[in-house]
Amino acid sequence: MDSIFAPKSSSISSLSSSALLSRFLEASSSRKLSSLTFIGSRPFRPSSYSTTFAMASNDVSKPKIITGDFGYVLEDVPHFTDYIPDLSTYSNPLQDNPAFSVVKQYFVHVDDSVPQKIVVHKDSPRGIHFRRAGPRQKVYFDSDEVHACIVTCGGLCPGLNTVIREIVYSLYHMYGVTTVLGIDGGYRGFYARNTIPLTPKVVNDIHKRGGTILGTSRGGHDTSKIVDSIQDRGINQVYIIGGDGTQKGASVIFEEIRRRGLKVVVAGIPKTIDNDIPVIDKSFGFDTAVEEAQRAINAAHVEAESVENGIGLVKLMGRYSGLIAMYATLASRDVDCCLIPESPFYLDGKGGLFEYIEKQLKENGHMVIVIAEGAGQELLSESMQSRNQQDASGNKLLQDVGLWISQGIKDYFSRQKTMAINLKYIDPTYMIRAVPSNASDNVYSTLLAQSAVHGAMAGYTGFTSGLVNGRQTYIPFYRIIEKQNKVVITDRMWARLLSSTNQPSFMSDKDVIEDKTECISGEKKEEDPATQFLDNGNRADGVLENKEVSSV
Repeated sequence: MDSIFAPKSSSISSLSSSALLSRFLEASSSRKLSSLTFIGSRPFRPSSYSTTFAMASNDVSKPKIITGDFGYVLEDVPHFTDYIPDLSTYSNPLQDNPAFSVVKQYFVHVDDSVPQKIVVHKDSPRGIHFRRAGPRQKVYFDSDEVHACIVTCGGLCPGLNTVIREIVYSLYHMYGVTTVLGIDGGYRGFYARNTIPLTPKVVNDIHKRGGTILGTSRGGHDTSKIVDSIQDRGINQVYIIGGDGTQKGASVIFEEIRRRGLKVVVAGIPKTIDNDIPVIDKSFGFDTAVEEAQRAINAAHVEAESVENGIGLVKLMGRYSGLIAMYATLASRDVDCCLIPESPFYLDGKGGLFEYIEKQLKENGHMVIVIAEGAGQELLSESMQSRNQQDASGNKLLQDVGLWISQGIKDYFSRQKTMAINLKYIDPTYMIRAVPSNASDNVYSTLLAQSAVHGAMAGYTGFTSGLVNGRQTYIPFYRIIEKQNKVVITDRMWARLLSSTNQPSFMSDKDVIEDKTECISGEKKEEDPATQFLDNGNRADGVLENKEVSSV
């Protein structure tokens, strides 16, 4: 058995996985590893795998890694048997469920894993994998002993109620669990408010409504009080729905629960309307947001086209990531300019935004602009001192870039006195996030919820349920919270947008170099010129991946 340990760290959020994974890959590619490995009391069965088990009981912050032949790396999630000995197991009640009697091989094989990177060369190592989600033959809870709770935190997002509904339905109808509580008002609800009993009857129609029936809030995370409340209430399954800040809180809760040696599952379901959570293909609510954004863009186009020199300006969500703006622009085909946080732009002078707007109006008589809420914040900060202010979740407070740039455009043409413009500003952000999820997001939310329940019943904990390359997986918290997905403006998807809008990039050569450097997390690496556009730290769909992943 080979053992390679992670660097010591005081919390999961401070881990850097690049150095760790490079050691794993170096070890696994330099020699063949063959052993039957025990993780806690569970054997890991592949014939040629080695455990790199860096989760000693006195240091819960270290990742749990399994390596195998040809550069195989499994970034595994914690399990009860890693720190609680002699646990009883039970047959999965699904084997007697008539709804699943016709399904062949319904239970997930113990060796199943999902690769993070599927575009490889013939000599590439097998790379990083995640444990495949789904029901196991043995479960670590008797149905009657389960006391589950669900909490929603952070901003609203289409699909929240669907996830809540499907967790309740899965627990009741798949596993016979009858005690499910809703935590009212986010993290602080654990210690400041009463719980809400949840049954299939209570949640039956909630997927047709926007928002969350449990209420939500930002901040309020007091780890000791939360875990004390979990322990006092006898809760043994905690389902936490929220974005990267919420998942950071979930990872800390898991660490404290494990430190106390409690048989309590902490399972996360990633929620961010901006789609800026890393590793996963997408977050629920994103498809709905892109679809709803079309209404605002269509309205802006009608307004702009109906008057002389009309400009329709639409502000969409995207604090740090412009994915909604990018995909909504591509879906619309009526947008002439898309501005996102990842793509610097300037206003005045040759090649600036104002010059491009004037050119478009002279040629076409109207123009539609889409801007993400986080775009151009560095320009606003020069005159508005709000750069260091944060909300209760630790997010930077943003100025309204839509109002600011609207006024800037009006002032420019007022100074130029070359043409009179008619500008309409539309801000649909809160309308979009408050709508119910569409059909696609409803299905996706269902799969996320069911996967989380299957994992919890199987004894896995400290994980986030997420889609990776079209397969449901269990992802360790530290991978979800280590950085954010962003649009890569030197990648194909952004190039597709530029070819659709015909807008200039507004970038200098220096900006392009800096963006490429940022894509590879500051590391210099030689790439095959034939595949550099695809694999230089990026995904072909324009989403920034972690360098540790894309280099494997």
